[in-house]
Amino acid sequence: MWMGMLPSVIQNNYQLFLQMATEITHIDYSHMSGGLVRMMDRFKKEGTLIGTPEEDDYVREDANAALLGLLYDQRVRAEYAFTGPHRLKERLGHLDMKKIAAHDADEFKEIFAEKPAVHRFTNKMADNTQAVAKMIAEEYGGDASNMWNDGADLKTIQKRVQKLPGFGKGKASKIQYVLHYFGHRDFSDEA
Repeated sequence: MWMGMLPSVIQNNYQLFLQMATEITHIDYSHMSGGLVRMMDRFKKEGTLIGTPEEDDYVREDANAALLGLLYDQRVRAEYAFTGPHRLKERLGHLDMKKIAAHDADEFKEIFAEKPAVHRFTNKMADNTQAVAKMIAEEYGGDASNMWNDGADLKTIQKRVQKLPGFGKGKASKIQYVLHYFGHRDFSDEA
């Protein structure tokens, strides 16, 4: 409905409009490969990382979703991984890390496994999700953005992420690109 209120030039170039609205300075990722690279390439061409502006906006608006999307980026298409937090929120009604951490583990696995599953490895990723949620709740006040919005440099952020269950050195090295391209933190000066 609101689309009709936009000038026709913008209506006809909606993807371009979205890209301009989320002004991101591209940073070099030529040393990387895989699904996240495919997403960043798509962003350069189409203005969307995941494939739809709505899914991008969801991850852009919720730091916990960005972190969980990176957690789920393992042995599934990256786009599916980054939509996993949205599926989880739709089922739980929230993405509150304190509540996720406290949720009954067996019930949480059932919710996680509902079709379409949040992740193909339901038991392991459900366990990792609750373990990450517990650490975020206890150490960062339930808000993943507190891991990177305190002025910490990239190396410190990567060390913090690497301490989380399910995050190794390789996955922690991707946090820069996830935060940058989803608009959680500008790393253009550090690239």
